[in-house]
Amino acid sequence: MEEIPQSHPRYQSLVLRKKISEAHKAGILAESGMIAHGRGEAFDYLLGEKTTPPARKAIKAAAAQILLAKNPVISVNGNTVALSAREVVELSHKSGAKVEINLFYRTPERVDKIEKILCEEGADEVLGTNNEEYLHLNGLEGPRSHVSARGIYSADVVLVPLEDGDRAQALFDSGKIVITIDLNPLSRTARSSSITIVDNLVRALPLLIQEVEKLKGEEMYKLEEMLSDFNNPENLNDSLQAILRNYHRGVKP
Repeated sequence: MEEIPQSHPRYQSLVLRKKISEAHKAGILAESGMIAHGRGEAFDYLLGEKTTPPARKAIKAAAAQILLAKNPVISVNGNTVALSAREVVELSHKSGAKVEINLFYRTPERVDKIEKILCEEGADEVLGTNNEEYLHLNGLEGPRSHVSARGIYSADVVLVPLEDGDRAQALFDSGKIVITIDLNPLSRTARSSSITIVDNLVRALPLLIQEVEKLKGEEMYKLEEMLSDFNNPENLNDSLQAILRNYHRGVKP
């Protein structure tokens, strides 16, 4: 990213935009993925481009839930891989969660490219590839309804980074615990998930990895207590209040 001067006040934002643009050019990301990134960036402005206390609380609950899971799975799309492939693989290694490709605009070429990137970052195994037989996930149609028998289909906990409302709802309706990272606290994804981390993916994943490492040695009952203290609707409301506080600071004369 040498062409973007680090002194630029929007350096980090521009770096992420460039990653998204390059992923689209490389055939990793569907065109609509660029729109989704821009929508998320707008909410990040409203959050003050920082990890809020409600987000940290949700990250702690998410780490506890992943560690308690019998078959946790990280569901990845093009945006997730474009921005945080290395962190996805690291979280998989630290938590024991499987990684599965699940795309709205699925093509064999995109799947192969995403699998290659994840393997280059050190993934031990990637599910949802072109060489796998799939089972149907009720409540969805199209390519996303085809999921790995060893992955999403049999998972008890699924981490779905980035917005995908009907998929999150279908996973929840099938009896799974759904964790999402979504900058929009009003989205269908945020509202239908069990634990919603209202934060930027590139900030949330490293913090989630740290929290998993920190909690790894805890007794099961302590992890369960952490979860019992977490209420997703209340936490979403706290995130909205953080946005409103930032908004009112911004409009003051």
